[in-house]
Amino acid sequence: MAYVRTVRTASGATAVQIVYSNRRGSRTMDHIGSAHDEAELEALKAVANQRLAAGQGELDLGLDVVGSSGAPLPIVASRMGHLWDALCRAYDAVGLATATGGDPVFRALVLARIIEPTSKRDTPRVLDEVGAGPVAYRTIERRLPTYATESFRRGLAAACAAHAGLGPASLVLYDVTTLYFETDQGDGFRESGYSKERRLEPQITVGLLTDAAGFPLMVEAFEGNKAETTTMLPVIKAFMAAHRLAVVTVVADAGMISEANRRAIEAEGLSFILGMKIPEVPYVVAAWRREHPDAAPDGQIFTQPWPAGLTDQRRDQVIYYQ
Repeated sequence: MAYVRTVRTASGATAVQIVYSNRRGSRTMDHIGSAHDEAELEALKAVANQRLAAGQGELDLGLDVVGSSGAPLPIVASRMGHLWDALCRAYDAVGLATATGGDPVFRALVLARIIEPTSKRDTPRVLDEVGAGPVAYRTIERRLPTYATESFRRGLAAACAAHAGLGPASLVLYDVTTLYFETDQGDGFRESGYSKERRLEPQITVGLLTDAAGFPLMVEAFEGNKAETTTMLPVIKAFMAAHRLAVVTVVADAGMISEANRRAIEAEGLSFILGMKIPEVPYVVAAWRREHPDAAPDGQIFTQPWPAGLTDQRRDQVIYYQ
């Protein structure tokens, strides 16, 4: 491997060198010269680059130029064949082609967004550059109402769940984010609210449900001023209905399960596992330490049943301390 480098000399000049190195770590250098100003430095760099490129001129294929003008042949089309074909195979493998009835416009929208995350209006340009055959923006506009229907979205969710091999005992993860819009006026759905990006513009809240490996299963959109914790239960109920699941255990951190969420989850007959930090040593752990003065082994788990009283508005619970 060879490359050009510059080194400051003791006299204050800048030396230009070509360094040749190999995998064993040995290096040899070819000194081109020393520069005392920017003009000399650029000239020496040009000489070094010319020396590196020696013998690497344009390959003459021996082809005659078509046309009397002698100008290079124009490129009339190009296609990112390997990229587009691989994305199409992945799209089919997930089951989206079957779920959408082979809709070519939806396929184009999805794959173009993967190649370059841009707007729907800019999607025809991306498709044209890929060489996949452009889709008119007016065609996209006509198809959008269909893609927004509940039945279409549920079909996509069912295909994703089938690809993930979802079953009654599967673990699912839920989190939310916000998407803002370049406008100053809300419209009842796009509204200003708590923004993770600290933006003041109107936004929407997006909830994403994935499997344990992060594969998306369901996406729901909510008003931008809707609290994150209130989005969880509607998504889970819709997910259970779509996949005919009778029992679901919600696993979340303290930031996603509020006290109101706990009551609502219990009212639906669901179970939850809440991971959180506690401000003080609980009684069950303190009592065990008094009886066992030696240090607890790493990973020790303490179990504390917490039965509901006659006046408690909750079910029996169990707390695990680690």
